[in-house]
Amino acid sequence: MVPVARLRIPLWAEGRVIFEHAALMRSAVWRGEGVPRGDGAPVLLVPGFLAGDPSLRTMAGWLRRMGHRPCRAGMRANVDCATRGIERLEAAVEDLAQRFGRRVAIVGQSRGGSMARVLAVRRPDLVERIVTLGSPVLDQLAVHPLVRAQVTAVGLLGTAGVPGLFSRSCGAGACCARTREQALAGFPSAVGFVAVYSRSDGIVDWRACLDPAAQLAEVRTSHVGMAVSPAVYRVLAAALAAPGAQARAVAARAA
Repeated sequence: MVPVARLRIPLWAEGRVIFEHAALMRSAVWRGEGVPRGDGAPVLLVPGFLAGDPSLRTMAGWLRRMGHRPCRAGMRANVDCATRGIERLEAAVEDLAQRFGRRVAIVGQSRGGSMARVLAVRRPDLVERIVTLGSPVLDQLAVHPLVRAQVTAVGLLGTAGVPGLFSRSCGAGACCARTREQALAGFPSAVGFVAVYSRSDGIVDWRACLDPAAQLAEVRTSHVGMAVSPAVYRVLAAALAAPGAQARAVAARAA
C-alpha cells in the first residue's frame, strides 16, 4: 500500500475533462481516420467507482462505429461488494461468449479495470484480453485522500446494512478472501493485458497501475478523462483490433 504521505495526486487537474472531451470530438481518431477496425467481437465495458454504464456511453458509441460490439456491465453505480459484482460480470461474460461463440474483451475504468483483472484470472477460458484505464490494480486504496474518504463512507453504509454497497468485511472478511487472492494472483499468459495510466491522474496514484504482467501504455490525461481521451482511444483501437488489423497497426508504428 502506498502511504498517504507519499501520494501527490493533482485532484485539481480533473477539471480538464471538459477540454479532453472537446479535443476528442475534433480528433481524427473520433472520425476513425487511421484507426484499425474490429471484427464484431464483444467488448464488455465496466465503469469505475461511483460511476455507472452512462459514464462509458461515448466510448461505447465510438467502439460500435469502429467495428466492435460494446456491451454494458449493467451497473448504475460501481459500489457493490467486489465479489458480488464480479460474479454478475462473470455471468454476463459467459452469456456473451456463448452468444458470440468466442472469448470476450473487457475494458474497465478505475475499479472496473481491477474487476476485469480478477475476471481474467478467474475465467481465462472466457476472457480474450483486458484493457485497464487508470486502474490501481496493485493497491486499491492508492487514491486521493478525498476519494479514500468516499470509499470509507460507502463501506460504513454497507456495513450498516444499506443494500447494494460493499462493506468493511470486503476488505478483510472471509466472504471476499478468494477475490482478494485473485486480484494479486499471477496473470494468465493466454489473456492479453494492456494497462493505461497517466502521471497526471488526479484520482489514482499512477504507480499503482503498473502491473508487471501488463503491456503498459502511458497517456497524458485526467482520470475521469480516460473515458473521452483521444490518446486512450488510440490505445484501445490497437489493443482491440482484429488480429490482422492489429498486426498492421503494430507494423505501421514500427515503420
